Amino acid sequence: MPSAPTTSLAQTTLDTCLDVLRKQKALGERALTQLDDQRLFEIIDSEANSIAAIVKHLHGNMRSRWSDFLTTDGEKPDRNRDSEFVLSEGERTRDVVMNWWNGGWSYVFHALESLTPDQLEATVTIRGQKMTVIAAILRQVDHYAQHVGQIVLLAKHFKGTSWQTLSIPKGKSAEFEAEFRRKVRAKNG
Repeated sequence: MPSAPTTSLAQTTLDTCLDVLRKQKALGERALTQLDDQRLFEIIDSEANSIAAIVKHLHGNMRSRWSDFLTTDGEKPDRNRDSEFVLSEGERTRDVVMNWWNGGWSYVFHALESLTPDQLEATVTIRGQKMTVIAAILRQVDHYAQHVGQIVLLAKHFKGTSWQTLSIPKGKSAEFEAEFRRKVRAKNG
């Protein structure tokens, strides 16, 4: 007879969401570190956002959504979303962008790491819409993945042929799989 799981599904879900968000943060950072400072502020057309503006928006969203997560609406009254896409002259430095990046993620992880599995079915509100905690978390996982994807795409575009891939390089899948299988065989004896 199989033994009972030692971790609840709720805890596994919470841990998995945290893991995915940590990976998204790391992926974005690996893209950001490849860029020269001026590329953080470059736009590819008049309707596009710069990487810096995307990061500023993420920070604003993360602060609003995760501050007092369980007790206040996730759209804070002092948030000015439109201003998140406008950069003042004093905001045009890598240090400012990285402070937004790290500060935003600190809101996310502080809130999520303090949750308990039994809170996943509690109700929270975002923009007046009630939803479960797990629905709110998944909403943000989706949102952040979209923006991290934008950051990676823009960084890759700006770097061109000097881009250092963040995953398996083009044309190297068979090599990667062979090496992976070799490591598994070595580990398993």
